[in-house]
Amino acid sequence: MPVHSRFCWDGRHPRTYETAFGQTELQPLKWETNSMKTTLFVLCLLLCATAAFGQNVGSGALSNEPVMVAFSSHAGHASQQPMGTVQNLLGQSGATSAHGERPLWEVVKPAPVTPLGDSARTLRKAHDAAKKADIVWNN
Repeated sequence: MPVHSRFCWDGRHPRTYETAFGQTELQPLKWETNSMKTTLFVLCLLLCATAAFGQNVGSGALSNEPVMVAFSSHAGHASQQPMGTVQNLLGQSGATSAHGERPLWEVVKPAPVTPLGDSARTLRKAHDAAKKADIVWNN
């Protein structure tokens, strides 16, 4: 009977292979791969069985008799009623009323707008007055 060694005839381990970058890695054995697939399948089957059992458990507590839902009606809200009494929401302050509307340009003064050219000149002067570097590197 021949004796099998742990290494192939060229000195390599039988479970190694070379990757695209020349590195050697171990291959999983066939029974290891199959056991992982079997374990994953059993876990998925167990999850599906648990979900099916969870749907069926509630049937003992719930009846399938139809239940009519009755909403309370408020018929008094739709009928015609006299106006309520006046309530002042402002408290002790007096009520102010006016007739007509005034245009916004009469009430609010426009915000001062600085022209874009003036803003650019101001920024250019600030840039020119800023501190410059002593050494300039040109690569």
